[in-house]
Amino acid sequence: QVELVESGGGSVQTGDSLRLSCAQSEHLFSTYRMGWFRQALGKEREFVAATSWTGYTTAYADSVKGRFTISKINAKNTVHLHLQMNNLKPDDTAVYFCAAGRDGSYPSTLSRDYEYWGQGTQVTVSS
Repeated sequence: QVELVESGGGSVQTGDSLRLSCAQSEHLFSTYRMGWFRQALGKEREFVAATSWTGYTTAYADSVKGRFTISKINAKNTVHLHLQMNNLKPDDTAVYFCAAGRDGSYPSTLSRDYEYWGQGTQVTVSS
């Protein structure tokens, strides 16, 4: 069974930083697009950041541009996917999900373009 497992979430103060990671099992996502989405309580899931399969082409939601950085490194037997989140704000509070999509040619911002999803990690930012 293919699994994506997020880690690195937590409770922080406004202005702090967190680094989320996404580990994979049973599958190698080196040729896949990968992305991060988030869902706040009572709201729909929204796009945060994404990268093409190479990691060289990225896309960001306007709300996180300049603060968040997605990185994807294709190693020999695994893929390292991270989301560096700086200058966190209370509005960033949400469950963060990593996702992988088979078409790695571009970093899609649409959740329907991702076939594999993790269970999510909670990020809470207090003022």
